[in-house]
Amino acid sequence: MNILKVLFIGDIVGEPGREILKRSLPELVSKNNINFVIANSENAASGKGLTKSVSDEIFSSGVNVSTLGNHTFERREINDIITDPRIIRPANYPAEVPGKGFGIYNVETAGGTVELAVANLMGRVYMIQIDDPFRTADKILSEISKTTKNIIVDFHAEITSEKQAFGWYLDGRASAVIGTHTHVQTADERILPQGTAYLTDVGMTGPRDGIIGVDREIIIKRYLTSMPHRFSVAAGETMLNACIINIDTDTGASTNIQRIRVG
Repeated sequence: MNILKVLFIGDIVGEPGREILKRSLPELVSKNNINFVIANSENAASGKGLTKSVSDEIFSSGVNVSTLGNHTFERREINDIITDPRIIRPANYPAEVPGKGFGIYNVETAGGTVELAVANLMGRVYMIQIDDPFRTADKILSEISKTTKNIIVDFHAEITSEKQAFGWYLDGRASAVIGTHTHVQTADERILPQGTAYLTDVGMTGPRDGIIGVDREIIIKRYLTSMPHRFSVAAGETMLNACIINIDTDTGASTNIQRIRVG
């Protein structure tokens, strides 16, 4: 059995998230014999969106692939980098939208070079109304499976029931379905019956004492007044939330999923 070990890092929020990523990632990779690193980066530039300089910083920290979400096109600068093969936006955007929804990468493991697919899809409940993620997944997984059985899916969605439904829908067809977007790590990691590793939300990499990464006083004031307030990334202590997925490359099934928290 050849095991592919993937580290999946939860939503990077602003400069605080990028800083703890740089500090923590080398040790995480070395200590856990990680072969490949995925990070959701849709909030990495000052809390929303992604720019070239921020993307370069994330990749230089040791991330192999960045996935995105509902803030993909928050900044015009994304158009300068959206065709980078290491950047994956939700596949269920309409076909004319720039970028791509999955990529296939060569990964070095103890047993030799293997191919790993990374796909990104976005939920529709309380989110922007784009194409059906379930049927889009059917289409892209049919294409990906012609090349590799090793498939990690970032499902960027708001509510737990949609994420759970998506995990069960892909059980046996993806190596892992990992939820992003809500910034709070859930404690429901498991291997589903047909071999798909599942976690409702991997959590956030950024300010520990804000509210989902935002200055908590701003969020509290918003609830007290029902008035809009400009968000800013929180300061102070930071944390990195992630999970490690072990994939049997002979079958594409996962053998283990482990939650990680640093900070």
